[in-house]
Amino acid sequence: MTIEQSNLPYDSNALEPHLSEETLSFHYGRHHKGYVDNLNRLIEGTSFADRPLERIIATARTRAEIDVLNNALQVWNHAFLWESMTPNGDAKPHGRMKDMVETHYGDLDSFKDEFRRSALGLFGSGWVWLVVDRGELRIITTGNADSPIGTRLVPLLVLDVWEHAYYLDYQSDRKRYVDAFLDNLINWNFAAENLERTPDAKAA
Repeated sequence: MTIEQSNLPYDSNALEPHLSEETLSFHYGRHHKGYVDNLNRLIEGTSFADRPLERIIATARTRAEIDVLNNALQVWNHAFLWESMTPNGDAKPHGRMKDMVETHYGDLDSFKDEFRRSALGLFGSGWVWLVVDRGELRIITTGNADSPIGTRLVPLLVLDVWEHAYYLDYQSDRKRYVDAFLDNLINWNFAAENLERTPDAKAA
């Protein structure tokens, strides 16, 4: 089984002016594709070759398999990232998603403040996630390729804060990149769809 790269859910220039076509093409066409290509090379002729991506992640756990795991996680993380952004999104969550944000953070601005602090507080490369943890919303960070997939945490949204995700547009100004995501690109509909798959999520 060949692991396929997920398609972008929008044109490569659709997130402008907040993310340029150059950045998105480079990120998707070089970095994401590179992880897919590396993973297929690493699993060729091994027991992983016939497994779907999430099964590879669940079973590649020994020290000898760390390269397989890291590349598989990066393939999954990036596919989730593209869906977490949208050119036509609503600036605010609605329904159950809105209720949970207000319950756990007070209001949308407070949620953004917490997400921003988490993104700026992460040293080096990694990811910022909005997850459901036993019915409660949490904002967490993971370093390098790590991901909540396969844990009790259910991811709703993610932002990539590896420098290659924003350097062409924002240089080293991670804050402006995070603000662009929170104010203009965040896909609350995608988060709500993921939330609906977690029946234990509660608004209070």
